[in-house]
Amino acid sequence: MKTRLICLILALAAGTPATAQNVVADDPQAIVDVLKDWGYRAALVKDSEGDPKIDSATSGVNFSIYFYGCSGGTQCTSIQFASGFDMDQGTTPDVVNEWNANKRFGKVYLDDEKDPFIEMDISLVGGGISRDNFRDNLEKWEQLVGDFQKHIDW
Repeated sequence: MKTRLICLILALAAGTPATAQNVVADDPQAIVDVLKDWGYRAALVKDSEGDPKIDSATSGVNFSIYFYGCSGGTQCTSIQFASGFDMDQGTTPDVVNEWNANKRFGKVYLDDEKDPFIEMDISLVGGGISRDNFRDNLEKWEQLVGDFQKHIDW
């Protein structure tokens, strides 16, 4: 019985470091560190609401990571990758609708100048997600940005 209890305690303790390494929205600096570890430029700043925001880039396109569900600029629960494209003539709702109708990830909308913006949300509630899962989402974001650039002839 004692041996079984020790094995159970060791098994539970072995799972703790993996959870501690999860990417969570309430630790923006850790997300900056992960991005930098993977070779990205990443600067932690604050958005207009006082919540954390990370500025970065992929494939020559700037993007931001916004934090949501925050309480006083901390204890955030989700993040959003976002990038805008300042186009001389903007683009059309038809171009945006075509993207949104055919893509599962990466919603697109137009601002008041008809410039397109693409966004991708990630929930990090309940202990966050593994670094591998975060990396997969980041790679999905990179692919979306590249595909979107082609879609709007950027």
